[in-house]
Amino acid sequence: MLETRTICVTLALVGATLATAAVPAVATPAAAVRTPACPTGWGSTAKSDADTTATPVRNIRTGRHACYDRMVVDLPGTARSGLGYSVRYVDRLHQDGSGRHIPVAGGAVLEVRVAAPSYDPATGEPAYPARAGRPLPGVDLTGYRTFRDARFAGSFEGETQVGLGLRARLPFRVLQVQDHIVIDVAHTWTGAR
Repeated sequence: MLETRTICVTLALVGATLATAAVPAVATPAAAVRTPACPTGWGSTAKSDADTTATPVRNIRTGRHACYDRMVVDLPGTARSGLGYSVRYVDRLHQDGSGRHIPVAGGAVLEVRVAAPSYDPATGEPAYPARAGRPLPGVDLTGYRTFRDARFAGSFEGETQVGLGLRARLPFRVLQVQDHIVIDVAHTWTGAR
């Protein structure tokens, strides 16, 4: 009798196991978590604003983001309406005034012109401690996905010029925020991370 009971219990357990295995798995909302796509549609054509200011450039800094690398030009005390710029791809960076070629490393060169001097217009003293042809002071591009080099070209007739070396010709945008001009260069053309 004990053997019959053991056989019946065993068969009942096997049947329950087979019935459970036949039920399909259902996806849970947690399994459907997605990474948001990066912004697209910036393009690579020249971007500009004709405003000007006598307020000097005080700093140029960079940062890394999930979708793009960023350069920020600081002009403390400038209203958003006074921030002028021209940002465009060039084959080679040539210094304003002299026409001297400034070598910039990378697969593409983005010329950034800010309609503001890098010196105090009243005294002629430097407000931003950069030297023509040299890397931007305090900028370390190690680990950046898009930026490869950042060179100061100079400041001539109230306009500051910088060469930004990039991995390739990629889409970019320019933002005007009070006291800052922001240049974002995407990591890809497709918006993928």
